[in-house]
Amino acid sequence: MDNKKRAAAMAAVYAHIKTSEERNAQTLAEQGDAAGAGSFVGPGFSGSVPNIWGMTGRQSLMQANTMMQLRMFR
Repeated sequence: MDNKKRAAAMAAVYAHIKTSEERNAQTLAEQGDAAGAGSFVGPGFSGSVPNIWGMTGRQSLMQANTMMQLRMFR
């Protein structure tokens, strides 16, 4: 497999992972809004609070790994 195809495949996998994480975060946020009526902590809240800082850190690590891999294949 040549480098362009490999890079395209890696970009497609990264995009798929990113969109699924965003979809999960949106679902958690919608559940939190419905259960907490606009506040994250309140009576009757039955769900986990989306960890925005954790997701941001994970995304930056994934981007760094992708960049390192693309440089190695050149």
